[in-house]
Amino acid sequence: MKKFITNIVAVSALFLVSQQFSAQKVVVNREVETTKDGKMLLGNQLKDQFLKAPYADWYVKEHDEYAIDQKAIGELKKEKINTYNIIVFMGTWCEDSHRDFPRLMKILEELKYPENKLTIIAVNRKKESPAGEESRYNIQKVPTIIVEKYGKELGRIIEMPTSGYIERDLVEILKKDDSSVLKEIFK
Repeated sequence: MKKFITNIVAVSALFLVSQQFSAQKVVVNREVETTKDGKMLLGNQLKDQFLKAPYADWYVKEHDEYAIDQKAIGELKKEKINTYNIIVFMGTWCEDSHRDFPRLMKILEELKYPENKLTIIAVNRKKESPAGEESRYNIQKVPTIIVEKYGKELGRIIEMPTSGYIERDLVEILKKDDSSVLKEIFK
């Protein structure tokens, strides 16, 4: 009898845990309609969402016309950018996002960057997302491109790259002393 009760408790606990996980599912590709901006993406997005109307109008043109700095691409490969996580906060209503987000995506495609290491979060005009990630990352302006390793932020590009090229700014972020991040983690 005691074993039976233990099994019931164990199964119940597993059921409750699984319910907890399913309750925390992330909604992906959320789209809302606004009176001021029309259709707008909010929250976690997948790259393919930007190939649909009305986002494709600005995304495809900027993506296809951008000339990548191949020297910087070589540096990014040497610095093993594909081992880092990238989080992008952007707004489908924002002109700077219209310019730099498609450019970033073209750069990441050139690098064969793994999509599972990229997080795209679309925000509203107040720079808010449904899950509130913007407060964790202290987002003030968009686009903001954040590079992380081992859960620690190494650097970010805010609104526009300082060098004029996202790929060059990414090289500068990756060239920061990696050992300082490791020291921080293993304190």
